[in-house]
Amino acid sequence: MSGFVAEFQQVSKRYTTGVLGRFGVLAVDDVSFAIQAGEIFGLLGPNRAGKTTLVKILLSLCRPTQGQVLRLGEPTSDARTLARVGYMHENQAFPRYLTAFGLLEFYGALSFVPQAELRRRIPRLLERVGLADRCREPISRFSKGMVQRLALAQALINDPDLLVLDEPSEGLDLNGRQLVREVAREMRDAGKSVLLVSHVVPEAERLCDRLAVLVGGRIAYLGPIADLLRDPNTGNARPLEQALRELYAFSP
Repeated sequence: MSGFVAEFQQVSKRYTTGVLGRFGVLAVDDVSFAIQAGEIFGLLGPNRAGKTTLVKILLSLCRPTQGQVLRLGEPTSDARTLARVGYMHENQAFPRYLTAFGLLEFYGALSFVPQAELRRRIPRLLERVGLADRCREPISRFSKGMVQRLALAQALINDPDLLVLDEPSEGLDLNGRQLVREVAREMRDAGKSVLLVSHVVPEAERLCDRLAVLVGGRIAYLGPIADLLRDPNTGNARPLEQALRELYAFSP
């Protein structure tokens, strides 16, 4: 696979409010960037910077007011490409009566994975995320960390070309966070792509090849993480947290 797996082209999003929608909030303003095949791309920014809005547009959960977004080379209006995207959210809303095995069967069917392939893939995924011995229990018995591990398996059930990790470390212990990092690197090594949306700065610093930093709905930085870690005044290396703090200082 080559080229871009996601392209944001001069994207703006305004949420209308008030009677007749005469008022609005500009959540994203003229944002452009692309995610390459075979990279881990980070999307960072303070609260209300527009990160969630961009993810929603990418996943066809809302439409941009202006601009265009391409997903795997096609407009996001083409729902067929969604079957090649995996998504892990920080707060899951899985049906609690389903078992882990049943949930993966359900999401696999939604992504058009053949039944025979699901029978092979589900046990491997459950083993990988450490839930093989609990696969027949209802999700209602799972801890927060176990649900997050299941969410990772769910995001991988369709063997996606693009994996979107939205605050993936939420509720995970150290072993769970290491698992997420291993999966992200394996995706990259296989020529696939990962979009990491995170507030955990060490996680982004450890994983990402390139970053887009949003501040006030606009891009404050776009490029290799190595460049951001270089102090523009001295040329010396600096912590990512320091670099982000300087960018966030301009947040409206």
